[in-house]
Amino acid sequence: MDNNNSFDSNINNLKLLTDLTKDSYADILLDNTFVIFKSINELIYLVYSNKDKSIISYSIIENKKINEIINAHENYITNFRYLLDKIYKRDLILTISASDNNVKLWNINNYECLLNLKNINQRGEINTACFLTDNNQNYIITSNYSFFNEPIRVFDINGKKIKEINDSNHRTIFIDTYYDEQSSKIFIITANQGFVASYDYYNNKLNHKYIDENNNNKSDHSSIIINSSEKKDNNEKIITLIESCDDGYIRIWNFHSGEILKRIKVQDKYIYGICLWDNDILFVGGGNKNLNIVDLNEEKIIRNLDGHNDDVLTIKTIIHPKYGKCLITQGNGEDQIKMWTIQK
Repeated sequence: MDNNNSFDSNINNLKLLTDLTKDSYADILLDNTFVIFKSINELIYLVYSNKDKSIISYSIIENKKINEIINAHENYITNFRYLLDKIYKRDLILTISASDNNVKLWNINNYECLLNLKNINQRGEINTACFLTDNNQNYIITSNYSFFNEPIRVFDINGKKIKEINDSNHRTIFIDTYYDEQSSKIFIITANQGFVASYDYYNNKLNHKYIDENNNNKSDHSSIIINSSEKKDNNEKIITLIESCDDGYIRIWNFHSGEILKRIKVQDKYIYGICLWDNDILFVGGGNKNLNIVDLNEEKIIRNLDGHNDDVLTIKTIIHPKYGKCLITQGNGEDQIKMWTIQK
């Protein structure tokens, strides 16, 4: 739930407010190790997992656990995705376990498991999956983390395979979708080993491969944000793709042309989840306990936040009714998910 906010204050006043959890667990170096969202009933929920492979929902406003689904997967839950299902007025969660190669769909309002997509890939793990909405219909998009011919697959909400995306059998670490208003097209975007890619959902073909000639093309690309609010000097609106890579760089691309616009060195290696605070400020999670604040205009780190004991994996923002805009973060192997806010 990444929202811009008109009452943004001095980013230098952002400080650790509290640890929200004491039992969370991230088993693999990925983004989206939890989800946070405003529910259909206007509550703010944090949904995460623990070492018992349970799914836990936590109320940010009430500061307490709401429910726990015990042994939700056979192995550790490695990834979460959220969808507000406007058709049936419910909150849906995807959970992914890379080790058991399963993707499960849950109605988090009544904690019912609606679907279990088992053994989607015959060879290779699923590190990430996501939702897609098209013409008021919801779909599940699955990925592939192997060198074998296991393409992106599209399933309807009942588990029926709708189609496959051509030329998409890559070591995919992150997957998401983007609706482009200019072309009225839906794109699937992936971060892979060696490159980032976008696919035209309607014609099932590769749209662009975003490859930096200065990169060795072997690094893992970890996370992607599509920024549709950036403007050039002439106020022309452009769509940019912002991505993190474990070579330590943030790269910004022109989404439609595939042109690389900026390379920003954040650290020597290992950066993971990214999150826009506004159009100019990017939070970057990385190795060596780093939570970096990057000024995209100045192309440099303006501050590091201390508070994690291991690699920072996932970064999200929420608008809290009491504290205003807050940052929510999780580190690898830590049992705390942390909340940061601007101190008045």
